[in-house]
Amino acid sequence: MNAVDPLGRLQERLRRFAAARDWERFHDPKNLVMALAGEAGELVEVLQWVDQDSSRSAGQDPLLRPRLAEEMADVFLYLLRLADVTGIDLEAAAHDKIIANARRYPPIPGRKD
Repeated sequence: MNAVDPLGRLQERLRRFAAARDWERFHDPKNLVMALAGEAGELVEVLQWVDQDSSRSAGQDPLLRPRLAEEMADVFLYLLRLADVTGIDLEAAAHDKIIANARRYPPIPGRKD
């Protein structure tokens, strides 16, 4: 683990957390994806009945922000754990996806990125 690799440090921390509770047996890719989907649903629930303007400022709303942060963290942590158990370099995969999307969706002429 590289000290300058924040995702790697988080993955190691999650690995130790799971091991200390004997959860590795539950952390197969199928179960992690199902847990991730459940947490994504809980994230949706936070903003489900909020109008568009309120959703744009949800990060500053004292009632929504803590709930939004908690559910986003759950989604993020399950995704990191899934990447770890499958051996996917999530950062590299994200960069590759941005490159693929840039090819698929070229910039609008005259717009800056």
